[in-house]
Amino acid sequence: MSQLSKKYSFWRPCYFWIFILVPWNISHAGSDQSMEPANEKSAPNILFICVDDLRPDLGCYGNSVIKTPNIDKLANSSYLFANHFVQVPTCGASRASMLTGMLPSSKEHLSNHVIRNYISNQPESDRPETFIHHLKRNGYYTVGIGKISHYPDGLLYGMDESVSNVRELPYSWDELSFDSGIWGTGWNAFFGYADGSNRTTEKNRVKPYEKANVEDNGYPDGLISTLAIKKLQELAIEKRQFFLGVGFFKPHLPFTAPATYWDLYDEKEIPLSPNSFAPVNVNRESLHDSNELNRYLLTDEKVSIDSPASEDYARKLRHAYFASISYIDAQIGKIVDELHKLNLQQNTIIIIWGDHGWHLGDHLIWGKHTIFERSLKSAFIIKLNGGGTSQKIIMEQIVSSIDIYPTVMALCGLDMPHETDGRSLLPIMNDKNSNVWENVSYGYFRNGISMRTARYRLTKYFRDNEPIVELYDHMEDPNEVRNIAAGNQDIVNSLMSLWEKGNNNLFD
Repeated sequence: MSQLSKKYSFWRPCYFWIFILVPWNISHAGSDQSMEPANEKSAPNILFICVDDLRPDLGCYGNSVIKTPNIDKLANSSYLFANHFVQVPTCGASRASMLTGMLPSSKEHLSNHVIRNYISNQPESDRPETFIHHLKRNGYYTVGIGKISHYPDGLLYGMDESVSNVRELPYSWDELSFDSGIWGTGWNAFFGYADGSNRTTEKNRVKPYEKANVEDNGYPDGLISTLAIKKLQELAIEKRQFFLGVGFFKPHLPFTAPATYWDLYDEKEIPLSPNSFAPVNVNRESLHDSNELNRYLLTDEKVSIDSPASEDYARKLRHAYFASISYIDAQIGKIVDELHKLNLQQNTIIIIWGDHGWHLGDHLIWGKHTIFERSLKSAFIIKLNGGGTSQKIIMEQIVSSIDIYPTVMALCGLDMPHETDGRSLLPIMNDKNSNVWENVSYGYFRNGISMRTARYRLTKYFRDNEPIVELYDHMEDPNEVRNIAAGNQDIVNSLMSLWEKGNNNLFD
């Protein structure tokens, strides 16, 4: 077990989200006051929005091609975390770590079904199942809409089964709400196309993308934003202290979006990956053959490490991913606009969180499921109450999804119910130049543990095939093109003691 996880041996799962928190009266960085919660009467509401498979390809992160005006506008008065990393590059396990604030401590914690297997069927105990459960115990009215945990509507049932009434998180929610529209179930909606069909019932005989001449509500994420707006209106009338979790599906495969958002881009002008080749001095076991994409049997090309996508198809897929992000950006814009119409923004903290990144042809991969930078790095933005900060504050520190739990508790003025592996971000938000922060994040998958520091990524795999150690210098090689471990044993040795803190013996 890791040095961190041994503090509490029973690990619980987390998620990928965008959060909008309605905070207490918190002063902004750079002011004379410290960033501390106000008294109990001004405790914040929380609007938490998570976006599936959202790598930090946003205008506010420096992507000059992507069209994300709403998130960019939000970021202009927010804390933007430039180096945020998830703990596991797959949806269910990443969300589990985020929700519980804990690093994985067994192989089973790397599964998409970790919440179902370790939380869903457990009796309620003194230890909250998630940080949302703790908020509920402290007076928050908690509402979940869309994919907050692994299941698209928060209910446990198989992809080809009827909707159940069994909650994935039995104690976290006062209310779960979802509009499955013409698709009928959450899973059908998650893999849905504009005509009401879906990947499951079509037995994978579908394309991995779709451009349809429909309005925003012609796809499930439009219905999610509509439902979230309606719920905000109800909560404003009731004047409840609330946590509202909103989980969007895109840009998860299939890359489906209304034509409006596809038409924002000239496909010929979309740039290709800067590292569309295998890294040097890396065993292919560190990579994979894009099986998630190839599951869509009507894909234009079947791609693999040995059979890369053509430039035309690579641009098509990147176009589809970008269109999906622009579609979600519009939905987020609608929710934030409604927050202002309801005059809730003065007491609202907004957090945007992606559950992991995604390779868009990087290292010959289309998908997540690696412990390279592209898969572990995701978007993370916090907007404080009262309009946020006077400008975008870029936080360069290395932070992790497990830090969200203690940060939300600190923003809400609540005591932590137990010690987690995460750390509150408030000290560095108060002073972005603080030297008290340890710049390190750990990621787990593919029989390997990867550690990211301010300069290096050090990865060790538990396998027979060499090389088992990879070292990337992000100052010289931000795209992780070359593994330099073999020629820099002194650097590897100097980093290994810090890496050992994240070694929880998962793969022994």
